[in-house]
Amino acid sequence: MRCPFCAHDDSQVKDSRPTEDNTSIRRRRQCSSCGARFTTFERVQLREVTIVKSGDRREAFDRLKLEQSVALACRKREVSQERIDQLVSGIQRQVETAGESEISSAKLGELVMDGLRQLDSVAYIRFASVYRDFSEARDFEEFASTVQEVGGNSSGSDA
Repeated sequence: MRCPFCAHDDSQVKDSRPTEDNTSIRRRRQCSSCGARFTTFERVQLREVTIVKSGDRREAFDRLKLEQSVALACRKREVSQERIDQLVSGIQRQVETAGESEISSAKLGELVMDGLRQLDSVAYIRFASVYRDFSEARDFEEFASTVQEVGGNSSGSDA
């Protein structure tokens, strides 16, 4: 593993343990050249998956990009990083075990929407506003009324 500080290509693993959700291995490493310590995470990747975007553009599935999208929707909400990681890991597992090497961005978006709906209703609406391209306040109003009917998990009262 290359050192992020001095770019030396040799490091020693000092500690290795599973993460709390058992979806990856956390390793503490020390560079054999500069002595700096850093952490890496190792995750299982079942298969290479390609996202088919609009206009038939294709790009490799990127867990970090998915995690950033979910985190942005959950920003300033009482949703722990652990719950975001669990949601992202669950979506990644669904994508990789679906048996297909390609998935449409629309299908991926629906998986994220389903997960966020159960996680936090405000994050769900935020993500939907971008994903479904809301253009007017009325779009938010109509969508929010369906969320209340579904009984999304919000931190406010159920009135």
